[in-house]
Amino acid sequence: MRYFILILISVLAILGCDHPESKVYERNQGDEEVNISQFSNGNTNSEEADLERTGNVLEMEVDDGVRYVWVEINGIKLRFIFDTGASNICISPAEATVLYRQGKLRKEDILDVEYFQDATGRISEGTTINLRAVKIGNLELENVRATIVNNVNAPLLLGQTVLERFGKIEIDNDNNQIVFR
Repeated sequence: MRYFILILISVLAILGCDHPESKVYERNQGDEEVNISQFSNGNTNSEEADLERTGNVLEMEVDDGVRYVWVEINGIKLRFIFDTGASNICISPAEATVLYRQGKLRKEDILDVEYFQDATGRISEGTTINLRAVKIGNLELENVRATIVNNVNAPLLLGQTVLERFGKIEIDNDNNQIVFR
């Protein structure tokens, strides 16, 4: 296990040159805080008022039919694809390197090697990690399992390890919003 961790840290350090901030889609910037009251569409019925008080409403950004949301991982805000078909949160080695270099991902957060099937049906190797804090809007989850995909250009995916922690998720395509309850 120690040998694996040393190799992973070395790989992350080497891959650090391909910093995610150089990506065209700028997936690590966003609004400081999401204020759920800004998403009201003008209706004043009591059900919508209750939703604004108790729901966790996120604005989706739509780009070529892909839905994105801003999520804070261990204190760093990143732009994720909202992917109900992904089993885990998935990040690339580039984001893992940034998290590690900023002290947001520690050696004890690196758990094990895992094998997973991607959307093409191919079996790939990844690294299981523990994310100590995942903040979605006004809700923070602790100790969420994630996968570092062995591909520097892999998209950030917000998958079931987060989504399954909510009792209900509503997607409002008309207003580009996701409501987590």
